[in-house]
Amino acid sequence: MKRRLAATLLLCCLGAGAAHADEALLNPLFQDHAVLQREHANPVWGQARPGEKLTVEFAGKRISARADAQGRWQATLPALKAGGPYTLRVSVAGGASQSIDDVLLGDVWLCSGQSNMVLQVKRTLDARSEVQNADNDRIRMLTVDNVSSITPLDRIPAGDHWLKTTPENVGEFSAACYYFARELQKTEAVPMGLIVSAWGGSRIEPWMSMQALRKVGGFDGGLDLLELHQKDAAQAGEQWSRQWQAWWHGRPGVTADNEPWNPGRVSHEGWQHAPLDKGAWQRWGLPELANFTGMLWYRTTLKLTRAQAAQAHELSLGAINETDQTWVNGHWVGTGYGGERTYKVPAGLLHEGDNLIAINVLGTYRDDGLYGPADKRALRLADGSSVSLGDAWEYQVVPKAYGSAPSLPWHPTAGLATLHNGMIAPLGAYGVRGALWYQGESNTGDPANYRVLLEALRGDFRAQFGANLPMLIVQLAGYGPAPTHPVESGSAQVREAQRLAAQDDAQSGLAVAVDIGERTDIHPANKQELGRRLARAARHVVYGEALPPSGPVANAAKRDGEAVTLSFGDVTGALLAYGADQPIGFELCGEQPGSCHYASADIQQHQVVLRAPKGSSPITRVRYCWADSPICTLYDESGLPAGPFELSLSPTPDQRNHP
Repeated sequence: MKRRLAATLLLCCLGAGAAHADEALLNPLFQDHAVLQREHANPVWGQARPGEKLTVEFAGKRISARADAQGRWQATLPALKAGGPYTLRVSVAGGASQSIDDVLLGDVWLCSGQSNMVLQVKRTLDARSEVQNADNDRIRMLTVDNVSSITPLDRIPAGDHWLKTTPENVGEFSAACYYFARELQKTEAVPMGLIVSAWGGSRIEPWMSMQALRKVGGFDGGLDLLELHQKDAAQAGEQWSRQWQAWWHGRPGVTADNEPWNPGRVSHEGWQHAPLDKGAWQRWGLPELANFTGMLWYRTTLKLTRAQAAQAHELSLGAINETDQTWVNGHWVGTGYGGERTYKVPAGLLHEGDNLIAINVLGTYRDDGLYGPADKRALRLADGSSVSLGDAWEYQVVPKAYGSAPSLPWHPTAGLATLHNGMIAPLGAYGVRGALWYQGESNTGDPANYRVLLEALRGDFRAQFGANLPMLIVQLAGYGPAPTHPVESGSAQVREAQRLAAQDDAQSGLAVAVDIGERTDIHPANKQELGRRLARAARHVVYGEALPPSGPVANAAKRDGEAVTLSFGDVTGALLAYGADQPIGFELCGEQPGSCHYASADIQQHQVVLRAPKGSSPITRVRYCWADSPICTLYDESGLPAGPFELSLSPTPDQRNHP
């Protein structure tokens, strides 16, 4: 961003001007090439001296403002139609000023979520051509750097810039967000401003404010710890360690003697040599770990002299992916996420002789565990020397049946409110037309609460950016092996939560993506089609066009003798089955998990008639496209798929009269 800070040359008046010589008057959100929301009274804000009077000039208008006791000032620009470029200038009575140039008025979109929102244009289909041919001065993107915080921040990093769409810039743009804006401009010929605030691997909970999480309920213990961490990080860490250990002891089959971190309860049963020189555990050449995601214990014994133990300063572990809990001689010393780990060693914790170092690592995707050069793993001493941790490491797999451990409340991507504080709160009340949300993969392990969390997140966004803020939700793409029989699926449950959250809110839309996923890649490359589907949803939800927003939608399921009839709305033309006369992917189910059976299906105009195999259990539910990576073949003439769903059967007249 180009800044022009002007100060008077008069020595007697240097005070007021010099106060702003190193600090901009405008918040870092407002930079050259920014896009402001058209037809909206846009707030602008920044920092000055307490009580200082400021003048804001924009598009021929002048507005006065005054800094409060903390130096924060805010002014509201008048609502204007799309257009530009304009200059936004702020000046103070003492002579200091700041101007930003090439500001456009158009539609601004917040694009948030996890890695499929982060995925860059350079990683999508036909990327070379997409990058070479990108030249659109009227699509601009601000990518917020990854920042996690235990308290709400009031500004994004100063190095985050608004960038125009050029071959030099677009390769790093969020593909989903960019292709959405490019498609939408075909029907809404206005500038598009895209604020991308997303972090790969993140759960939904860190994107929510503490207030929203309190309202949802069930997070008070973690939120209390987060508040304690703001005052006393060491005490919060100790309490967290006790909570984690209590979770461990609550696992089925874990006895009081099963404490891998405790040197007084060391057992060699079930432990094997860990070949750290081979890297991540998936690369050790062991079939049982080749595709393993979950928890592993690592441990080693470090022999020290009395002098070395007395000088212990820091424990360096090198790279760990993803989340670790680390103990030294039974004392928890820290936890972290991604990258290299270094933990302070409290005085008196180490002693002459053998010292136990134990690390629990949770990995959820690939390239997981403790790895990197051996010289990175060492005990650093106060005199600058170090003691290598060596290569005599052991490992033990934590059974899948133990389930998911609690997440560290201040964990960047799996904690509580950390990304809201670091990447949403700093956006303030910046004027936006709507929000795009592509997240959920990291919540498929515990999907039952996802709908209430998503609806609370939407309320959180609306509390910050406007009560009627539209929200466009991407339903999870398919990923994983194709099913050969009906299965229970966390991904399917998250998709259903996303469908219901969008269905029950007139200002929300759904972009179905299950059919454009890739079985072997959780990051599907066809973001162009996703952008088209998001733009179509926006045309209906945001701009009021009378077109079906997301393809055929099942709206009723009722028993018809031995058959079940599904009725569909939002159908363009006729329902179609791809690749066969009849669609596949339908299931008829009883009440209990595991009671589903594939059903044969026939299309009858805007209905699908299902028939269960003989001898199947009583039917109470219908599922469609219900698996991590299902094969689904029902579309309409628009080329859009019918999305995944679960519906309860409507009772027959006999059932209503005879409960």
